[in-house]
Amino acid sequence: MKKKPTHLKPVFRILFCMIFLIVSCQSNKQDTKEIALGDYQPDRDLGELFIAVQTSKIFDDNKTFVDCSPIKSPAEILQAYNAQKAKKDFNLNDFVKANFKLPPVLEKKQVDKKGDMIAHLKNHWKYLTRTAKSEEQYTTMVNLPKPFIVPGGRFRELFYWDSYFSVIGLLESNEDELAYGMLKNFDFLINEYGFIPNGNRTYFTSRSQPPFYAEMLIIYAKKHGIESIMEFLPSLEKEYQFWIDNHAKSNMSHRIIKLDSTHTLNRYYGSLTAPRPEGYHKEKKWASNLPEPERANFHQHLRAVCESGWDFSSRWFADGKDKITTNCEDIIPICLNSLLFGMEKQLGVMYNKKGDEEKVLHYQQLAKKRKQAMQTYLWSEASGYYKDYNFNKKEHTTILSLATVYPLYFGIANQNQADQIAKIVESELLFDGGVVTTTVNSGEQWDAPNGWAPLQWMTVIGLNNYGHKDLASNITNRWLRLNEKVFREEGKMMEKYNVVDTTLAGGGGEYKNQDGFGWTNGVALGLHAFINGENGEQ
Repeated sequence: MKKKPTHLKPVFRILFCMIFLIVSCQSNKQDTKEIALGDYQPDRDLGELFIAVQTSKIFDDNKTFVDCSPIKSPAEILQAYNAQKAKKDFNLNDFVKANFKLPPVLEKKQVDKKGDMIAHLKNHWKYLTRTAKSEEQYTTMVNLPKPFIVPGGRFRELFYWDSYFSVIGLLESNEDELAYGMLKNFDFLINEYGFIPNGNRTYFTSRSQPPFYAEMLIIYAKKHGIESIMEFLPSLEKEYQFWIDNHAKSNMSHRIIKLDSTHTLNRYYGSLTAPRPEGYHKEKKWASNLPEPERANFHQHLRAVCESGWDFSSRWFADGKDKITTNCEDIIPICLNSLLFGMEKQLGVMYNKKGDEEKVLHYQQLAKKRKQAMQTYLWSEASGYYKDYNFNKKEHTTILSLATVYPLYFGIANQNQADQIAKIVESELLFDGGVVTTTVNSGEQWDAPNGWAPLQWMTVIGLNNYGHKDLASNITNRWLRLNEKVFREEGKMMEKYNVVDTTLAGGGGEYKNQDGFGWTNGVALGLHAFINGENGEQ
């Protein structure tokens, strides 16, 4: 047999090397593309630089830096930082300004304070509308297929549970295309991540928020018919599976807790044990007095609180006073389980429309079991209202909060229970400006004296469902009157309000009261329609 020429071997080697280099380059391009599409994680990619910036005084708010966009590769920036940081003339502030693009500031609009507030709100959505198709190569923003509503102020991205209350207002403003786009965005996020993250930022993708997606579908279908939402049935069911966590083998795994041989309920869960990037400095400071082994657990509880949306509140404190005692993962919350009951009911409704009787029965049975479990573990006969339940201590928590109205909103309570809760709301939680979040004045924003738009909505509609129309109207009028008062004075809507002393602004928490504001606008429009009988609720 004739031998192959040996002089061709170097040629093959050269060709092989060229192919390898081409493939490697393509691989590197793909890596860059993935980061551009939302894989940039500041705490992971910037290492020591991230810690230095977040523990410095460059920005008053830790969220500012994680919303900044590197103007070149994070690896290059980190390399430059390590090479320059020891120099005598090194200035961290100048370095950040030279290497990062600051996040945009909410566009301000000149407002006629004497004009009609409701008309103003219906025309204001364009100032809160964003398109997440960033041209920046490195960003924490996750691209979305459709325009979306941001809350406003420091919140420059779509937030999960805020969006339900914004959608209420969008539909009242005949911004139906924008409302439908919000549904498409959440459908995208569910299919991308397997659940709906806290918001469309990479640093939010380890947790969710109160699951209001089913409620968004319901309110959209109320105007456009159930056929208009049937395309979202697969994504709604996928989100439900995230919360139910069917693959979990342990009774204590993730978000589902088996309380006894019959009853199972859910909790909020913090999947990571490090400080949140957007709250790094303050959370490190809070944990600094804890023994080292307890810090990771503390951070995980804090993340669970952020998933609840009530960050922060005495509701989650073991002693009812101090954030350092946060034990959110030990608690079965009224709100979450009410929302999941609503999701189970809606899945049954949508499968009924599809004609799948087996699935209808499946979800009806799940809703029935959840209702029984809630009545068993969350209703306090002695107190006359629903309470969160600490499953480790096997007892109710002590905090009276507006979470107690959620079972009225979703039709879980019986009439006697609803009547008792109405008395509690009127005697303990109702003040000049509306209903207060809890009866505890802890200095946290989800406590007294603050009132929040979403909780006014849940309370009003919940009470109205059980015939307490006068009380529902009273709360509505007080809240809208406070909204109007602040609008006349400030020319804007606020994130939260002081409902106890309406001469003072809402406060507490770890950042200033924000203006904008998506869910306040949406609820004001929804309650205005309610009180005037325009949406069929009254």
